Parts: sequence; structure tokens; C-alpha cells
Amino acid sequence: MLAAILADASRGLLDGGRRTIAAAGEPAGALRDLIRFHVDFALANADVIRVQDRDLGSLDEADAHEVRRLQREYVELWVGVLARLRPDRAESELRIRAHAAFGLINSTPHSARIHGRRPADRVVRGILEDMAWSSLTS
Repeated sequence: MLAAILADASRGLLDGGRRTIAAAGEPAGALRDLIRFHVDFALANADVIRVQDRDLGSLDEADAHEVRRLQREYVELWVGVLARLRPDRAESELRIRAHAAFGLINSTPHSARIHGRRPADRVVRGILEDMAWSSLTS
């Protein structure tokens, strides 16, 4: 069951990321759309993010390999868009930036609380989108 949850989430991100890029025009628009897509996922799937953080190491080798493969492909979608937007940057740097943005966005289940209460999704969404854009394009 754990393997199915994590593989389905990773496959959903990969497929959704591909659709997002295909529908976008220029690289900046594609990046904004990818950020929005991932923030939407994080806000709607906080429990899945918590489960992955806690239990990914519990998967057997084959299932862990499949989840990681899907996740690597998803990262490479972002790196491809970033490379079109910032051809002056090394792919290794762009990959680090993508991982850092995922960490920022995926911290939502842990960080999106003020005095024990969660602000409205629109508030959290705006903050995460702005911060992710800034970190990816600075």
C-alpha cells in the first residue's frame, strides 16, 4: 500500500509536469506553471508528503527504485525548463535549485502554521509561489 501511494503520487507529479510544460509557451511561463502545479499538489497532498518524509526508507528495493526513478524524471523536467530560461547556468546548479524549491514547497505540511493555525490556502500559495520563483531565478 505504501509503495502504491508513493508511486502514484510520483507518477501524478511526472505526468502533470509533462502536461504543464506541453501547455506552456515560453520558458518563464512554463516555470510559473510548474511552480503553481507543484504548490497545488503540496497543498492538496500534505499527508502524502508527510508519509514520504517518514516512510520512504521502508520501501523494498524495487519499489524504492521505481519511486526514485519517477522522481528523478520529474526533477529533470524542471531542469529542462530552467535550462531554457537560464542557459548560462550549469545543469548541476539548476538541479540543486530545483531540489531546493521542492524542499521549500514540500515543507508546507510542517511550516504553514501561524500560532498553531493554518492560514488560508491562497495566502500560503502566494507566498510559496513567490519564494519558489525567486529561488529558482535568482
